[in-house]
Parts: sequence; C-alpha cells; structure tokens
Amino acid sequence: MKLSLFKSLYVQVLSAIAIGILLGHFYPELGAQMKPFGDAFVKLIKMVIAPVIFCTVVTGIAGMESMKAVGRT
Repeated sequence: MKLSLFKSLYVQVLSAIAIGILLGHFYPELGAQMKPFGDAFVKLIKMVIAPVIFCTVVTGIAGMESMKAVGRT
C-alpha cells in the first residue's frame, strides 16, 4: 500500500514552512495580524514543557526495578 506524499508529517511541515515564508514575503501585513496567534502558540508550548518533563522523570523512576539503582547511571 502506497502512502500519499502529503500524509507524511515531514512533507506537511516543509509545506507549512514554505507557505509561511511566501505569505510573509508577499503579504507582510497578514503576518503582523497573526502575531498574537504565534505568541499564544509559543506560550502554550512553554506551558506544556514542564509537566511533560515531570511526568517523564516520574515514570522513569517508577519503572526502576530497584530503588537502589535510582540516581545511578
């Protein structure tokens, strides 16, 4: 079964980057109007990072076979 080219994530990301560059070059006022959306997206990413790291560390510690091995490499 052949996967469609636009169903792969890297093609979607590269397409979005190209579209963003073209829109920013030809319609800079549109980029200025969309700045609040970009700022909100960055704030949401920053808000999610700490809980994800915390859950990853807790899951890693909880999955240890012996508690003596916690903290050792």
